[in-house]
Amino acid sequence: MTIRLAIVNDYEVVVHGLASMLRSYADRIQVVEVDANAHPTASVDIALFDTFAQSFRDRERIARLVKDPRIAKVVVYTWSADDPSVAVARVPGISAYVSKRLAASDLVDALERIHAGKPVRLQDSGHGPLVGGDWPGREEGLTARESEVLSLITQGFSNNDIVETTMLSINSIKSYIRSAYRKIGVTSRSRAILWGIDHGFQPDRNRLNSDQLARNER
Repeated sequence: MTIRLAIVNDYEVVVHGLASMLRSYADRIQVVEVDANAHPTASVDIALFDTFAQSFRDRERIARLVKDPRIAKVVVYTWSADDPSVAVARVPGISAYVSKRLAASDLVDALERIHAGKPVRLQDSGHGPLVGGDWPGREEGLTARESEVLSLITQGFSNNDIVETTMLSINSIKSYIRSAYRKIGVTSRSRAILWGIDHGFQPDRNRLNSDQLARNER
């Protein structure tokens, strides 16, 4: 049985990257909608919420997904079993948390187990790079975490805000900022914000259904 899936995040490149990652498994996972900064409108078996540059201080968006009768299950796509945001963001009714470090085949297996009502736990160590997906600035050499921090800076978040959102240490945040600035060739926060605005680091607002996705891939 094919699982009907909606992918939810504020960034168009993120939701499309995840949809592309699952493209080879169309016989098992049907991506019926990708939503950038929008709420799904289709009836789906699973809404997969990507945590990239999302604020866990505001749990209302996930709660809306959980309460929507058109969405059978909500799965949070997060960094690792050790990510404190898993506990902070816990909303009653979330079916599972799955790691961004899973290979596409393992992610599909996990979604099928969740759909079947079987327990799925985050079990990876939290180390190693992302396997698939996409993010703003990847072509400039930014890692997913550097991109996430830069996206939050572009949105006007302070370093303390970013700590609360990502649950990373302040030293880790500063390290990601230094390395991101070096890669994009800026030396100040104001320049980084301008660079981010010019390079797609602000949240998008877009929704595509499966037919539109198919046309875009041709």
